[in-house]
Amino acid sequence: MNQGLIIRPPRVDPRRPAILTAAGLRRIVLGSTEGERLALATSHGPAVRPVRSPGPFARCMLVVAHADRGTLDGHARQALAAAAILASSDTEVVLAVLGPCNDDAADLGADRMLVVPQGLRDEHCPSAAAAWLAELHQQLQPLCTWLPDRDADADLGRRFAVARGLRLAAGVVEVKGGAQPRFRVRATAQEDALCDSAEVVLLAPDAVRSDLPFVGLGQEWSAERHGPSPAWSHVRELGLVDLGVKSGDARTVALEEADFILAAGNGVTDLDLFQRLADALGAATGASRVAVDDGRFPRSKQIGATGKTVRATTYLAVGISGAVQHLQGIKDCRHVIAINTDPAAPIARRASLVAVDDGAAVMRELLDIVTLHKRARS
Repeated sequence: MNQGLIIRPPRVDPRRPAILTAAGLRRIVLGSTEGERLALATSHGPAVRPVRSPGPFARCMLVVAHADRGTLDGHARQALAAAAILASSDTEVVLAVLGPCNDDAADLGADRMLVVPQGLRDEHCPSAAAAWLAELHQQLQPLCTWLPDRDADADLGRRFAVARGLRLAAGVVEVKGGAQPRFRVRATAQEDALCDSAEVVLLAPDAVRSDLPFVGLGQEWSAERHGPSPAWSHVRELGLVDLGVKSGDARTVALEEADFILAAGNGVTDLDLFQRLADALGAATGASRVAVDDGRFPRSKQIGATGKTVRATTYLAVGISGAVQHLQGIKDCRHVIAINTDPAAPIARRASLVAVDDGAAVMRELLDIVTLHKRARS
């Protein structure tokens, strides 16, 4: 009996020259010349996004949000993206930020950005902020005013809508475009309702993706030249005294609400050093599932798909390799810093900064630096 001839394709050598693309993918170079490698690297570079509209503009959409440590968080960026997506070619997207903001307005989708006085951001004066927004609204006459539906932004939006007598849609979970945009709002825990028109929109988190296929014009808008008059600064809250901001005990903060989290994985064995560093940093503490299963941390500290989902501004992971379940729990964190002895650990792709070193050694160094810094300030 004749046996069939099996022809196997040549095996690709995994050690052949390769480049790392902007998306973090490893591409094997087909050839060995420097020119071929350069061509492949540039072909996978970041795409240049077009400008949404060069103008001229006959009307505008207004987006208002508080800045957090000099930047807009994901929720505020989603409100800006929603306005930019719905804006027509003759509609300008104006972003007004309360407090200092170092973000690239064009990259966020804004055509103009106004950074308003710091006092409205730092002081508890909601009536003054509402008066400022009412004057800005009177000046711009926007088609719609967008704010994130959370904390100070939601309070500002409601006060402003009531003061101006404008139609308000709060808790918007879906936006439908068209000649007359429609908004789906969360009426109860089980049911939604449709809102045919609204002049002030409070957008719920994760209702819109913030990664836009275009950019805005990104022009600066001078508060001195074009901003509202300082009449709002004379508005004060009767019976209210601003006591400033005081730091609470990080140990009592729920992980879901923590702004700074120090998390331990299987590589952390010195729990006393870990806790002392967390106290010095003013960080809440969390752990991976492995560290919890070993009994080093209570189940309430577990972060991941089977534990807590967190939204911290800074997430410092020590000795965590980064299983898929754990990465799911930190997907909404803004800055992820990883300390690990393995530079190829999965968490390295998610992290903004990776320190390849022994976790205990780095924690001791960090503790010494923070301690010296606090002594210098006292």
